[in-house]
This record gives sequence, structure tokens and C-alpha cells, in this order.
Amino acid sequence: MYSGSSDGEGHEAVHRKIPPASSMPWVRNLRRFIGDGRGLGSEALMELETKKILLDIFKEKQQKSAEAGTIPSFYKKKPEEGSISNRVQRLAKYRFLKKQSDLLLNADDLDAMWTCLRENCVVDDATGAEKMNYEDFCHIASVCTEQIGPKCRRFFSPSNFMKFEKDEQGRIAILPFYLYVMRTVSLTQARIDMSELDGDSDGFLQQHEMQGYINGLIPNLAQLRDMPSGFIDTYCKIAAHKFFFFCDPHRRGKACIKKVLLSNCLQELMELHQESEEEITDTEQAENWFSLTSAQRICDIFLALDKDRSQTLSKQELQEYADGTLTEIFIERVFDEHVRRGKSGGGKTREMNFECFLDFVLALENKDTPEGLTYLFRCLDLQGRGYLTTADIHSLFRDVHQKWIEGGNYELCIEDVRDEIWDMVKPADPLKITLADLLSCKQGGTVASMLIDVRGFWAHDNRENLLQEEEEPEEE
Repeated sequence: MYSGSSDGEGHEAVHRKIPPASSMPWVRNLRRFIGDGRGLGSEALMELETKKILLDIFKEKQQKSAEAGTIPSFYKKKPEEGSISNRVQRLAKYRFLKKQSDLLLNADDLDAMWTCLRENCVVDDATGAEKMNYEDFCHIASVCTEQIGPKCRRFFSPSNFMKFEKDEQGRIAILPFYLYVMRTVSLTQARIDMSELDGDSDGFLQQHEMQGYINGLIPNLAQLRDMPSGFIDTYCKIAAHKFFFFCDPHRRGKACIKKVLLSNCLQELMELHQESEEEITDTEQAENWFSLTSAQRICDIFLALDKDRSQTLSKQELQEYADGTLTEIFIERVFDEHVRRGKSGGGKTREMNFECFLDFVLALENKDTPEGLTYLFRCLDLQGRGYLTTADIHSLFRDVHQKWIEGGNYELCIEDVRDEIWDMVKPADPLKITLADLLSCKQGGTVASMLIDVRGFWAHDNRENLLQEEEEPEEE
């Protein structure tokens, strides 16, 4: 029934050439129809329009970047309070900090690690110190992981083992390693707590945020638990001020969290965790700025100087600080450089508030630090030129000399003192002393004391006798 077609027609059908798709009219028409979007559905058309818009935006950004050169974007507007982006940012931050907090070792974990270290270490016969070699280190890591969990594993890395001093047999002491773990945990917890208070998540704490952090620490600090509730706000202000004095040198009103964590201030504050079995003298407590004794001492001094109860100090009132041993020219310069005029203006003379007084006390009590010496150098630089000349030294020491003579001491030659200061500093330029010279000579604090405080000059003049008095009790 299929034999109706001839053999010749079948052969021609097999060898007939099929034209390419691009030459077919219907293909060309279909492509033209789809190309302008008329043949697409609503979803496909919307996608095509979106791609065109994104492409235009990309080309516009490329053109702007080419015109701007290599200048990067240095400002990004923060999300508005209550906006969706702000809420998402807060939620992401909360979850991240919660995750980091869960990875930390708690007090029970640290106790278990210390027990494990002591049970698997070796006692050195010569020193009696408890030590471990690398094999012990790896074994302890396995035992701690079983007892505590994988969160302690990161402390037992080979790089951590190599950080510690080793004896001839390649062993390290377990106590320094354990203290390293405790300090790491403590700093990480402090960073988490500070980050939670960082409202705008920029890595900096403002004054009220730092005060909030210290307020939260008070119940956990053994030496501050008995603080009167009415004094807490004042204490937090005093304590936070030291962090900003050392960690905010440009006085921007915010301190970098990383800088706070690495500062000696945080370590000094954490010393109040320890409950000493022996009685601590008032002198020892006063040496720690963050102790309750020190904070109360500063408040008492301020209140004693504030004769008119105005909550500010005039030049005459500040002159009585340290029993009146500071020179008048120094007090004048402090008000010129570090005390702002009141907002009301007018003819009212400027006065020092409590915050400025804290800066003043911190500078005088930390003269050997770069921050304290920078504060004082601005006062010593009478002309604001960035350096001191022999004329400046003469003008500054003249008041010290007057108080020295009034105290019944021997006559001094100001030129000899000036030459001695030059020999102590050894400035790079023999005609002037800069702040860098004072910092590099390691005697900048002594030089500043000699120029602003008659008691400081007396201590320098009698330094040999004072050293001898300190050595005598040790010999006994």
C-alpha cells in the first residue's frame, strides 16, 4: 500500500537541502517581534525592564567613578533610628554577640581546665614549677575537649604553645598558659559587653556608654560592692574620665573600643576584682584611680577648693591645689589652654568645671605619660609655637624661684637650672625644646614638675637624699 510513490521522488526528498534558520522569514519575524518586547508576557517584560534599569545604573556609576578618579567613598550615612535597616542591624549585632558569648569559657570551664592542667603536668625537680611538654599539651587538649567541649580547643593550638618560654627540655609552665587563657576570656567578654553598649555600632564608646559599662561592672568588683548608692553616678563619671583622657587624645568625645581594651586603664580597673586578705592601706588604694578611696579623695579636694559652692573653680581657688605649691603662671596657662568659656559669655571670667578638674588632676598625676605630658606642654608653651626657648624656661622658672626663696631655701641661679634642663633633655635643636624631645628623653615629667611646682623642683634637688631614704628600710 506504500508503493504508490516512485523511487525517484523518494530519492529527491532525502537529498533535498534544509535552509538555515536565520534565512527563514518566520524566524526573522519572530526574533524582531520578541526583540522589542511586544511578544513577551508581563513577567518577562518586567524582568527585561529591570535589567535595563540596572544596566543604566551600573554604567552611570562607572562613569562617575571614572570622573572622580581614585577617590574612595569615605562617608556612609547611618540608618535612621527606628528604620528597617536600623532594626536589622541591631538584630544582626545581637545575634552575633550572643554567638560570640556562647563560645566563651565560663568560670566552671576555667576551673575544669585548671584542674586538668594540674593533673596532667610534670613537676620540675629543680624549681618545683608545674610544666608540660608538647605531648602533654596535646593530651590535655583532648581531655579538656571531652570535659568542656570544643570551645576550648582554640587555646591549644601549636602557635599558642610556641608563644611561651620553654626550658631545655622544651616544656612550658602551666601557670602562664592558664593566665593567658583567663586574660583572653576576660578581654573578649569586655569587648562583647562594650559592643552591646555601642549604640551606633561604629566601634567607639561615648561618655554615657562608658559610664554604663562601668556601672554594670560595679557589682562584680569586690572592692566596690560596698559603694554608697548615691555615689555611683559620680564614681562612674570619675572612672570613665580616665579612659577618655588616655584613649581620646583628640577630645572627640568617643573612645575606640580596641584602644580601651589594650589600655592600662582597663587592667587597673580589673585589679579591683581581687579580694585581698591583707588590709590595704589608704595610700595603696589612692594609687589606683578606680578605687573608691581615690574617687572620694578627688571629690573631697574639689569640694574643699570650691569655696563659694558654685560647682566650678576660679583661678584663685585652684591656686590652693596641692597646698599652693603650683605657680601662678602655670594656673593662668591651664585656664588659657584647657578651660572653655561659659556659654553665657559676657564679662564673667571663665571657671573650671568638674570635668576639666579631672583632666587637670590626671595630667599632674601622670606627668610621665605621653597624654599627661602633652597636656602640660600646652601650658608650658607660652607663645603657642610648639617649642620652648630659653626665654620660656626663664619665665616659667621665675615663679618657682620666688616660691623657693619664700620657703626659706638657699639662693638659686636661674641660668644654672636652665642649663641643667637642657642637659637633661638634650634636644635635637640646641635652641629649642619640643614635645618630642621631652618624650624621648624619658625625663619629661621631671622637667615639667621643675617648671610648674616648687615641690617638684625640691624633689629633684633632693633626689639623692630621697633615694637613700628609700634604700635604708630595705637594708634593715
